[in-house]
Amino acid sequence: MGYPLIHPPTPLRSYSISPGVKLKIPDKVFVMAIAEHLALLKQGVDCWNDWRRHNPHFVIDLSEVDLSTVNLAGVDFHAVNLDGADLSYTNLSHADLSGANLHVANLGRANLSRANLSRAVLYIANLEKADLHLADLCHADLSWAGLIEANLRQANLHEANLHGANLKAARLSGAILTKVNLTQANMDHTDLLGANLKGAILSDGSVHS
Repeated sequence: MGYPLIHPPTPLRSYSISPGVKLKIPDKVFVMAIAEHLALLKQGVDCWNDWRRHNPHFVIDLSEVDLSTVNLAGVDFHAVNLDGADLSYTNLSHADLSGANLHVANLGRANLSRANLSRAVLYIANLEKADLHLADLCHADLSWAGLIEANLRQANLHEANLHGANLKAARLSGAILTKVNLTQANMDHTDLLGANLKGAILSDGSVHS
């Protein structure tokens, strides 16, 4: 299978994923231009995922790109930089977004059902009315994220950081919220029916037994 010609790779030693955070990465990690990333995506999810499997050392930068309304079901965005990206109404069901940087990204009304968002950075991200049913959000940073009316039914949020998050009218029935940080979160009309809150730090600072 052929892929678009890319420029000679540039070795990197560290990569910024969010304000004040640096990831140390191996010397044999390379970066591509955003235009080249988008050219690969236009060839389809299967082509993109196959390229990633054969090029695991490339740092993927899709910061501030507009991928709204695109069907990216099952895409491999593991550890991708999507800082400030527009992913509103995008189909990301079953996608691998583990360890991805989604700082201030717009995921309003996106389909993230059964997506892997473990250890993802979603600081100040917009997830209003997003579908996160059965998504894996364990250890994710959702501090100050907007989750108004989001569907988080049966999602796994074990040890996720939801400090200051807006969960107004969000649906969390059956969700795993063990050891989650909910300090200063807005829980107005939040549906927690059947949710597991064992060890969770609640919005008032108390610990759920």
